[in-house]
Amino acid sequence: MRFQTPLVPARLIRRYKRFLADVTLESDGREVIAHCPNPGAMLGLAQPGMRVWLEPNDDPKKKLKFGWRLAELEDGHLAGIDTSVPNRVVGEALRAGLVPELADYSNVRPELKYGANSRVDFLLSEPGLRDCYVEVKNVHLRRDGDLAEFPDCVTARGAKHLDELSAMVAEGHRAVMLYLVQRTDCTRFDLARDLDPAYGIAFDRARKAGVEAISIGTMISHDGVEIGRPIPVLA
Repeated sequence: MRFQTPLVPARLIRRYKRFLADVTLESDGREVIAHCPNPGAMLGLAQPGMRVWLEPNDDPKKKLKFGWRLAELEDGHLAGIDTSVPNRVVGEALRAGLVPELADYSNVRPELKYGANSRVDFLLSEPGLRDCYVEVKNVHLRRDGDLAEFPDCVTARGAKHLDELSAMVAEGHRAVMLYLVQRTDCTRFDLARDLDPAYGIAFDRARKAGVEAISIGTMISHDGVEIGRPIPVLA
């Protein structure tokens, strides 16, 4: 997945109202408001003064002319903060057969209705194989070493998705929860059970029901985000 326009660097002043961020452009020192496409807590990724990367646009329909895409971390690492990116990256990877556990499926359909008034991120099908329901979660929380964690705040919606995947397994289908780690400094994945105990309980229940858990890293640059290597799931 490539960004539509070249990113520009800025310094974060503050993030507020979840979807807004005041930043100072490095090019000319202007203070502008950028769209923050992330409803989560963004722990450790929204510190005032940190360097961020914005995607400018000249779309007359958009009130804000900059979208926050990346946060710059220590040692040259990057984190993607746009929660819409994982589905785009995973969609490209599924169609290209780049997810080993799911490479046997050639038919990839996004955003299909299922469960209790929900839409599954991807439904995979292939003659002779069970249909596979895939939910994708964005992961960018890091608190300890190289360990990525999910979620970064309470997510009742996430627990609901786990239960709906379990229901698909009960109907004879295959179901996968895919955690895409959208930062380049992590090589392991686990649940942040202390931040959302209910999600941890739902995860354990889903695993016992037969839901599979996959974690994959990303390769992030100022040009875009691509699927990376598998990451061990410790949960």
